[in-house]
Amino acid sequence: MKSVGPSGILIVDDDNDVLYTARLVLRDLFGKVDTLNRSDLIPQYLRSNNYDVIILDMNFSRGSTSGKEGLDWLVKILRIDPDISIITTTAYGEIKLAVQAMKEGASDFLIKPWNKDQLISSVQRVVALRSERQPERKVKTGNAGPANSVRTNYPDMISRSPVMAQILDIIKIVAPTDANVLILGENGTGKELAAWALHNNSLRNQNKFVHVDLGSVSETLFESELFGHTRGAFTDAKEERTGRFETASNGTLFLDEIGNLTLPLQAKLLTAIQNREIIRIGSNHPIPVDIRLISATNKPLYKMADSFEFRQDLLYRINTVEIVLPPLRERKEDIGPIAEYYLKLFSDKYCKKNIILKDDTILKLKEYSWPGNIRELAHAIERAVILCKYPYLSPDDFILREKPPCVQIIEESPLRIEDYERKAISSAMSKYNGNLSKAAEEIGIARSTLYRKIAHLGIII
Repeated sequence: MKSVGPSGILIVDDDNDVLYTARLVLRDLFGKVDTLNRSDLIPQYLRSNNYDVIILDMNFSRGSTSGKEGLDWLVKILRIDPDISIITTTAYGEIKLAVQAMKEGASDFLIKPWNKDQLISSVQRVVALRSERQPERKVKTGNAGPANSVRTNYPDMISRSPVMAQILDIIKIVAPTDANVLILGENGTGKELAAWALHNNSLRNQNKFVHVDLGSVSETLFESELFGHTRGAFTDAKEERTGRFETASNGTLFLDEIGNLTLPLQAKLLTAIQNREIIRIGSNHPIPVDIRLISATNKPLYKMADSFEFRQDLLYRINTVEIVLPPLRERKEDIGPIAEYYLKLFSDKYCKKNIILKDDTILKLKEYSWPGNIRELAHAIERAVILCKYPYLSPDDFILREKPPCVQIIEESPLRIEDYERKAISSAMSKYNGNLSKAAEEIGIARSTLYRKIAHLGIII
């Protein structure tokens, strides 16, 4: 059999016999086949190599059969590199696990023990599908730094509603500028899609779009991930690493879930944004960066700023222009077109052609409130396509359960804004032993403002 091309494949399994056999079967057919028996090394391998396909075991701990470990790693891998195709495999195959893996982004699912022909067929099918969908391969920085989140085939925003028409007009006006943009909205409303629309319509669209999920970056790795480090800067720094700011230079940096940052991390981020330069860990040399900054969150940043949970000066820096995406329940005209888009996407993915949405099905979809917004709608369509038996989706193919309204008894709270301010100021003053300048910097307000608030609140210095 002839080689199908120079595709890179990584096989991750805790069984060395499986690794040996799979590599033996695939190595003559594909350009690069690596094996790995420790799941915790997956991120390191992804940053150091170019892979098209990962064959991922679903269980690694001794005695584990649930597949939860594999599902967790599936999500993590796709966060690191959204374009990698993943084939999940397990000896404890259940249809529920297969469906869940597909919902989380797996391209195929193999039950152990697989035979040689099954493995080859699955990998060839995934590679062929990948080639059809991605004629332009993305470029990685190799071991010099994090993967570039460059995607040329990101879908356009789909809308027929008046409220979204206004937002799309704002995006067209703002995109060609280098203004910092803050995108607000509930989970699943399409904040990343809006960020891509801004990038694709900007003067930087031929350069990199780098997506950083700040909610998944630990506090200890924040500086290394965003600013990079030199070799030997800390115990595990075995090689120099380029941070996300540098990688995005001349392009767009998208900071997702910015509302999750702690105050100390907010201060470090503010310094980099203000100075337009970063300093790698272990170095004293500033590196200038030229980025277009887009930030997003589902958190109430203005309320957080009022209660000193989010720095006001950082908020002013990131929201030169603010875009608020409405929830799907407020743009019901878009439910039909979005559902049709995902129907075609998943019909192609699962080789179920010519499936249609019946009119009464679309009506049912419009009557539902979609608390998970577009993401929930996409998952509902995918599940219906996987399980459907006919060339159409009927209302019965969708099990949509409205949650009963949550009745809360709200007691009168004695806490007011002044109480939060007093608590924050007292904490900062205590931390810096009464140093007003450092306390003001920690909170994110001017020293003169801090003086006035101390006098107004009756805080004893």
